[in-house]
Amino acid sequence: MARKVAVIVGSKSDIPYIEGCLKTLQEFGIEYDFKIISAHRTPELLEKFLKESDAELFIAAAGYAAHLPGVIASKTTKPVIGIPLDTSPLMGGLDALLSIVQMPPGIPVATVTVGKAGGTNAAVLAAQILSLKYPALEEKLKNYRKKMAEKILKANEELNL
Repeated sequence: MARKVAVIVGSKSDIPYIEGCLKTLQEFGIEYDFKIISAHRTPELLEKFLKESDAELFIAAAGYAAHLPGVIASKTTKPVIGIPLDTSPLMGGLDALLSIVQMPPGIPVATVTVGKAGGTNAAVLAAQILSLKYPALEEKLKNYRKKMAEKILKANEELNL
C-alpha cells in the first residue's frame, strides 16, 4: 500500500517536536514515511525524495528560518502542512511561524500551531484532508473528538464541577 503521508524534519534535534504527529498518525491508522532531510544542507536529497515519494500529502516541521515546508510546496502540487518549531531561544517560534505562513501567492502551506501541539494538529489536519478520499477516516476523527470531550467531562466529575 502506498504511503499516504510523508513527514519530514530538517534535523535530528527536531524529532521530539514531531513525536505527537507520528503518534497521532498511527492512532488514525495513517501510513507514513518519516525522513530527516534539510532544505538547506541536503537540497538534492530533498528533491530526489519528493520526486520518488508516493505520499498524498506532506507534513514538514522546521524552526528558525523554516524554509523546509515552503521548499516542499514549491516542488509539489500536493498539500503541504507546515509545523513551526519553537527552537529559536530569542524568537520562541515566531520566526518559524512567519516564515511558514507568509508564502507567496500560488504556493500555499497550511500552517498549524507552533511547537509540539503543532505536530498533533498537523496529523489531525492530514486525517481531515485524507478523509475526503478515505471515508473511514471520518469516523475515526469523530471518535477522536468524542474522546477529547469525554476527558473534559471526566475532569469535571473528578473535581465535582
